[in-house]
Amino acid sequence: MTATLAYARVSTDGQTINAQRHAIEQRHSIADGHWFFDEATSGATKALQRPGFAKLFSFARSGDTLIVAAIDRLGRNTIDVLETVEALQAKGVAIISLREGFDLASPIGKAMLTMLAAVAELERSNIKARQRAGIDRAKAEGKKLGAPKQIDDKAVAAWRKETGETISGTAAHFQISTAAVKRACRSYA
Repeated sequence: MTATLAYARVSTDGQTINAQRHAIEQRHSIADGHWFFDEATSGATKALQRPGFAKLFSFARSGDTLIVAAIDRLGRNTIDVLETVEALQAKGVAIISLREGFDLASPIGKAMLTMLAAVAELERSNIKARQRAGIDRAKAEGKKLGAPKQIDDKAVAAWRKETGETISGTAAHFQISTAAVKRACRSYA
């Protein structure tokens, strides 16, 4: 007996799967127990390493059809998306992506999948490039990046010098790492 399965994934805690679930339910009837979810799970995490998808993969049988709201719910990386689709197809599972409007089992669907996954990966690369450019610009403008410094290096170095305490003793006193003590003492030697 074959089944229609559904999978939804969101990347962050602030997101919900409700919109994906609604889109799927508008076109397909999914039985209880045939919904699989991964919440607050990055698309960069390989599909079979996501708990919800791993359950789906174990549950799926030959002849089943998997419905996803969009192909990017399977992954962000071209290779991972293609490997995921191929693994499902090897089990005899058909895949339908609603947003893109195609059945991935057809030759045209496979071609579209390859192109769309490549575009998704390109966009991820573009996001990283924009982040890097923003960081480089901020550094060039002299902006301090990262979290504010929590350790007063001058106070740590002065206390250690005054007390003659060891590095590990100083670390314990200030509740910091020995590496932080060494950095502080180098800065104010």
